[in-house]
Amino acid sequence: MFKKPLLRYILIGLAVTICLGGLIVLMSFIEVKKSEVLCTDVKVYIPGSQYFIDKQEVDRILLINNKPLIGRKMEEINIHELENKLKANPFIEFAKVYTDMDGIINVEISQRQPILRIINHIDQDFYVDQHGLKIPLSVNFTARVLVANGYIDELFANRVDTLHTAIAQQLFKTADYIRRDSLWAAQIAQIYINKDHEIELIPRAGNNRILLGDADSLDRKFHNLLVFYKKALPKVGWDTYKIINIKYANQVVGVRNDKLKQDSLKSKSAVSDSTKSDTSK
Repeated sequence: MFKKPLLRYILIGLAVTICLGGLIVLMSFIEVKKSEVLCTDVKVYIPGSQYFIDKQEVDRILLINNKPLIGRKMEEINIHELENKLKANPFIEFAKVYTDMDGIINVEISQRQPILRIINHIDQDFYVDQHGLKIPLSVNFTARVLVANGYIDELFANRVDTLHTAIAQQLFKTADYIRRDSLWAAQIAQIYINKDHEIELIPRAGNNRILLGDADSLDRKFHNLLVFYKKALPKVGWDTYKIINIKYANQVVGVRNDKLKQDSLKSKSAVSDSTKSDTSK
């Protein structure tokens, strides 16, 4: 009565053994075939429209002993080492390298996206990316981003690095806010840090400067500025004011070109004959 179950277990064990043996033979065959496969092509994928790094530069980075990958045996190519070489480039945020059975090496690259260009007080020139990291300029591409200059003491060691000074962190916060708003991205042309280490914005239209102060309460400050643009400037003209001060929470102070006369728009009351408005709305 035990013969049939015993025979079934024997057959199952034999089938498993045969399958495992076949798998080992197949893997050995694949390894032998892989050792004979040569690299036939390197396909590079770089999404986006800003090209700090192009295919030619990627091919140069991927050289092994100053020789290209094409024509080499696939088993001689260290994929992880190639990825690390790519990630060492300051313009590359992410890199993935993988192969297929046809001898093709695929390279996927994600570039760093600059949002600000800083020229510090000793004329060092560098970008700040969307994560707040400093990166160098590129000989291949110039990004159309906000430029900040003036009394900026943030230094650059020509490598990817974090922002170390408070003023640089405020610059990043301000530039990031502006780029996310289509209205202000189109309106603000430049950022300047004055001798008091306050942020000034230089608009594309008009000859005035916007005194932002710091990067606190940006929503409120830009709301006040928008009210000022809509209610005050159409009455007096865009070139009436030398400085538009929005650094205070509940008012906008316009410093006139003539004799530095100040007009103030407050949230509760206004002191001006022609610029009276309520910035709290």
